[in-house]
Amino acid sequence: MELGQQAAPASDEVIGRCRRLFEPALRAAVSRLHPWSARMAAFSLGWSDVDGRPYEGNSGKSVRPAVALLSAEAAGGTAESAIPAAVAVELVHAFSLVHDDIIDHDERRRHRPALWKAYGMGPALLAGDALLALGVAQLAGDGEAMRYLSDALVELVQGQTADMAFEDRPWHGTGAVTTAEYTEMAAGKTGALLGAAAATGVVLGGAPELAPRLWEMGRELGVAFQLADDVLGIWGDPRVTGKPADSDLRRGKKTYPVLAALAAGGAPARELAALLDDAPGDEEAVRRAARLVEEAGGRDAAETLAGRHLSAALATMDACLPDTAALRAVCDSLIGRIR
Repeated sequence: MELGQQAAPASDEVIGRCRRLFEPALRAAVSRLHPWSARMAAFSLGWSDVDGRPYEGNSGKSVRPAVALLSAEAAGGTAESAIPAAVAVELVHAFSLVHDDIIDHDERRRHRPALWKAYGMGPALLAGDALLALGVAQLAGDGEAMRYLSDALVELVQGQTADMAFEDRPWHGTGAVTTAEYTEMAAGKTGALLGAAAATGVVLGGAPELAPRLWEMGRELGVAFQLADDVLGIWGDPRVTGKPADSDLRRGKKTYPVLAALAAGGAPARELAALLDDAPGDEEAVRRAARLVEEAGGRDAAETLAGRHLSAALATMDACLPDTAALRAVCDSLIGRIR
């Protein structure tokens, strides 16, 4: 199957064709699980409702598997050769979302209950572990590809740990989280798995010499992706995001727009700092905090930095790969959501 032959293809079309290519293998992998775990996995992947009935809804962006398939093809291989990588990164991503929702106490995911709300905390943890184990198994036969996935898992956990540790640090003043620390966290928590997708894609696609640079490309892409999500976490449309408006501010989550706004100084930043110290909980206080973040320049700072990291990723891509049209369309779409 040729996924990248059109000039300037639409990202939805490209991802749709990638999904049709890797999803049968993903479903076959999930079918190996214990029936209870398989049922929860199917729910988390958007294939069924809580009772196990087929469900036609939002099954996620499928960006990571698309990056794996398209990286292989852009390097001169076939998309089919990278299907194990695509399945692996999608399963690991699904595992990370299950655990993230538990850690963050998020009750909604993709317009539906989070897995832990639907089935309980213990079963959700077990299902997440099953998804992780199954993802690792996809690349167990290829040592080089497995190394990149293993590195991504270590960075993902370290990034998640840093993100949790941020919660116990002050909003401003001595010990406050810096924007540089946040960006480093995002490179691990979000970027590492995209790095693994690109690197394992070219390894299985027959161009392992490109893997180190594609790993870095994916990490840059991940930072751009995380910053775009941070913008949507405050100003996104709930009908699109599946979460309440201002959801990150409601939880008191330290995200890049807020940290950049606080670091900017000036009257809006000082007012925001005072408001955050009081832990805004009511609707009006949360809306006011969002306005202050924007007035202090936090939104512009996040969108500008997302653009820079995307540009760095695209520059690496263009330097390494001979045919990038389809892959570029998918990468552009990651911050196109906030334009």
